[in-house]
Amino acid sequence: MSASLVRATVKAVSKRRLLATRAALTLTPSAVSKIKHMLQNKPEYVGLRVGVRTRGCNGLTYTLDYAKTKGTADEQVIQDGVTVFIEKKAQLTLLGTEMDYVESKLSSEFVFNNPNIKGTCGCGESFNI
Repeated sequence: MSASLVRATVKAVSKRRLLATRAALTLTPSAVSKIKHMLQNKPEYVGLRVGVRTRGCNGLTYTLDYAKTKGTADEQVIQDGVTVFIEKKAQLTLLGTEMDYVESKLSSEFVFNNPNIKGTCGCGESFNI
C-alpha cells in the first residue's frame, strides 16, 4: 500500500441525529467537488479508497488513496458521480459518517464527522471507538 494521498482530520460529533441512508458514508458537496477535481486528469483511477490504520496517539486513523478497482471486500459508495470504496476494516468505523472537505488559510483537508468516535487526540488525526 502506498503512502496516504491527502491529510484527513477526524471529529467526534455529539447529539447528531442520524438519518437513515443507503450509504455507509455520505459526502458533502464540497467533498464531491474536491474528489472530482482530484480524479479529473487521472483516467486510470475510478475513485478513492478509505481505509483505517492503527496509528497515532489514540489508536486509529483514516487513510485515503486512489483506487483503480473495487476490492473484493470493499463497500462501494456512489454519490453525485463520485465513487468511494471503503475497506472492510474501516466499514464499521464509518457507519453514519459524513465526509467533508474544508479549506482555510492554513490548511485544506478532508474531515470525517463521525458520531461513533469516543475520543480523539489533540491534533484530530487519530481516534478510538
